[in-house]
Amino acid sequence: MLDPDLLCSGAIAATPSPVARGWQVDEAARTAALQTYNLESLRNSAALKRITDFAAALCDTPVALISLVEETRQTFISRTGIDVTETSRETSFCAHAMLEDQIMVVPDATRDPRFVDNALVTGDMHIRFYAGAPLVSDDGIPLGSLCVIDTEPREGLTPLQLQGLATLADNVLARLRDSRDAAAWRAAERDTRRLLSDSEDRFRTLADTMPQMVWSTLPDGYHDYYNARWYEFTGTPPGSTDGEGWNDVFHPEDQERAWSVWRHSLTTGEPYQIEYRLRHFDGTYRWVLGRALPIRDDAGTITRWFGTCTDIHEQKLALHEREVISQELSHRIKNIFSVISGLISFAARSRPDFATVAADLRLRITALGRAHDFVRPHSPSSRPSMQQDSLHGLLGELFEPYRRSDRQPIVITGDEIAIDDRSATPLALLFHELATNATKYGALSTEDGVIDLSIRRFDDHVALCWVERNGPAVVVPTGPQGFGSQLIELSAVRQLGGTVDRDWRVDGLVVTVTVPLAAFSRA
Repeated sequence: MLDPDLLCSGAIAATPSPVARGWQVDEAARTAALQTYNLESLRNSAALKRITDFAAALCDTPVALISLVEETRQTFISRTGIDVTETSRETSFCAHAMLEDQIMVVPDATRDPRFVDNALVTGDMHIRFYAGAPLVSDDGIPLGSLCVIDTEPREGLTPLQLQGLATLADNVLARLRDSRDAAAWRAAERDTRRLLSDSEDRFRTLADTMPQMVWSTLPDGYHDYYNARWYEFTGTPPGSTDGEGWNDVFHPEDQERAWSVWRHSLTTGEPYQIEYRLRHFDGTYRWVLGRALPIRDDAGTITRWFGTCTDIHEQKLALHEREVISQELSHRIKNIFSVISGLISFAARSRPDFATVAADLRLRITALGRAHDFVRPHSPSSRPSMQQDSLHGLLGELFEPYRRSDRQPIVITGDEIAIDDRSATPLALLFHELATNATKYGALSTEDGVIDLSIRRFDDHVALCWVERNGPAVVVPTGPQGFGSQLIELSAVRQLGGTVDRDWRVDGLVVTVTVPLAAFSRA
């Protein structure tokens, strides 16, 4: 509720000012506060003009002003009844009113010592009556005043007029706050645009210095940026490969595949990677490696894709040449196995007493040849059906000669283990010896014999368990180890760094081979 005594005395409470609270006004802070308002946008504002028009009508005065007091002047950002837009701060009534904690009322300026010699009183404006509601910011900084002026002395304002003027002052402050917030938003927007522009300029400069071709797309895959290297490589006019035009410079045989991979990445958000042939500016096609990653916002939504194209043509040709040489070398090594096997057979014919040893030796060499042939480099037409780094695949190749007409008596189960050429040879010798011994003395020497080979992978090792069933009763051997057993030890222990444990059960031999996981593959 308003205080009736204040109303009758011609004053009304307003926002407490620094002076009223005993504070000293910091002019530097006031100047800084005024600069946060977009004063130019407030000049001649229709909304503020309606406020001054209403204030003049409410108080029945010929003049109403919204004055912001600056360092050396007061600026009228809205005015009713006069054409003057500013006056000197030295003559400002509002400079006094803004420091009050209530509406300042001057009934007759000619009788007020503060204003009796004021140029606005003695001059053309002929101010006699003045009432000003202070405009104070939320943080207590005085900005100016909403005032009404008359050229005739008056006793004061009615309670309703005082209340109305205070309410209108609050509306002015609300407009000022809106202006300040809008100005701050526009300044932030300008700063953001400048930062983005600077960032984009730096990105373009960096991208143009890179040896790779760099490109970028919108979230839907629309290409809208390529660096200078792209246009240098392809010889295409700038902008001609925007959108979907990029696919036109791909080799016709690679276009559909590239589209399929790119659409998959756009759909799933997975990284994009592909090798394809790109048309060079000289008309030839060169192999390139294309890669792209999505940029996501805080919500995980893709906002842009950035990608590169790297010329790998020379590396591709060199790799192809190495593959051809490697295939030829491996083929010759395979032939050497055949030659050695033939020499052994030739020697055995002239030495009948050597025939049994020769047969075993020839089978071992054949097993090594099978292992080498499985892991050696292949052409697409000669590559094995099983994956070449597969332990299951290697063992399947080794055990194929033991297949019966209707079944494979050696059953492989368990975990898949990756192998390479280093482990293939000792593994081939190890399991060839086990299978050969089983054929001579164990489960494979009978029609119903079965061997279960299970593979179990642990954190740092692999256990391979060979279990024979349905064979003849097992007799524990005595005497020194034979050559085959020594080969098993050599392969498993010395070459693979593992252990071999034999359990001579009456119903079938059980051999457990434990090998470090790292011994199977360099990877």
